Amino acid sequence: MTEAAPRSLWRVRHFRRYAGADAISKLGSEVSLVALPLTAALTLHASPFEVGLLTAAEMVAFLLVGLPAGAWVDRMRRRPVLVAADAVRALALLSVPAAAVLGVLGLPQMYAVALVNGLCTVFFDVAHQSYLPSIVGREDLARGHGTLAANQSLAQLAGPGIGGWLVQALTAPIAVVADALSYAGSALLLLGVRADERPGGRAVRGGGRLWPEIAEGLLFVAGQPVLRRVAAVGALMMLSFGLWSATVPLYLVREVGASPGTYGMLLSAGAVGGVAGAWLAPRVAARLGTGRAMYAAAWAATVCTAPLALTAAGPRLLILPVALAASGVATTVFSVAQGAYRQSICPPHLLGRLSATMRFLMWGPMPLGGLLAGTLGQLAGVRVAFWAACGVYTLAHLPVLLAPRIREVA
Repeated sequence: MTEAAPRSLWRVRHFRRYAGADAISKLGSEVSLVALPLTAALTLHASPFEVGLLTAAEMVAFLLVGLPAGAWVDRMRRRPVLVAADAVRALALLSVPAAAVLGVLGLPQMYAVALVNGLCTVFFDVAHQSYLPSIVGREDLARGHGTLAANQSLAQLAGPGIGGWLVQALTAPIAVVADALSYAGSALLLLGVRADERPGGRAVRGGGRLWPEIAEGLLFVAGQPVLRRVAAVGALMMLSFGLWSATVPLYLVREVGASPGTYGMLLSAGAVGGVAGAWLAPRVAARLGTGRAMYAAAWAATVCTAPLALTAAGPRLLILPVALAASGVATTVFSVAQGAYRQSICPPHLLGRLSATMRFLMWGPMPLGGLLAGTLGQLAGVRVAFWAACGVYTLAHLPVLLAPRIREVA
């Protein structure tokens, strides 16, 4: 007797709303990934250090509140957190085009918007990751994460191109409107999601139990060798992302001479691999197991990212989208496999703290990357900062490659 085919998650109404909100929000975020740094670089004529500071401002919240966010989210229902975070991000981003139209936009406002946006993103991401098991069940986690990875890849495929075109046609500050509207649309969809979720944290009585709850999440990660390796990979990846976010817009637009539209299209072309990786990831994990899938993906990512530093004007500009596309397949397979693994071994009452702890460990280096990129760009030039970003990205998966026993994880 043959086994029945697993149900399609798209037939689950509340998962459709959840995944739809995720897709809309990520598309807008990819537009802002182009529009915000170009607003600083082109509209406000920011220096490399000032662009790096803007990147750091958006990411520093992961260091400031990354750990307590998990304990707070575990004490609450996740949907209200998601909706509130979306609403605040929409309002904060709308202030950028409004100030530009009035002629009062400046870097201090850009830093403030980046800080607010980053703070809301911390709470949204922790709640979003923790909400998925309540909607699909643990048996469908790999496919659920695969869908979210596909959303991310499709957003990366379309978003930067749309963002570059909007910057070129409407100016960078006006392009930010697209991200604000995406957060508003995400909030409306999430209002219709219903899931059987129960807060797992203890009741708040004067806040005295917050740090013991945070410690519980840290100790869980510390006691899992695979999670420690995954956190190290994530930390290096996010350090490179901080370097990348502050450096690549300046390198491609100012040094190489690409137009905003071309810059957006280059990033979009690189996202093709992520779409393929999202489709492959559940299949690779099912065939190899999560451990071997992570190990194989780590090797592939290291090989594919090595040529990035050779990107330059002329024909060598094509190295960037090709290398990004190839590495996107591998990094997406790795991301889906590790996401499914860590949620499959985590007790339900710790899901928020697990997500927050991993985000803190993995995403905490991002603002350091932004500051490092700005400092390198100011002192040694944007090209050197770009090489540094590529080098860290290439070496990011070494913690897993140096631990062959990860292949034995089921």
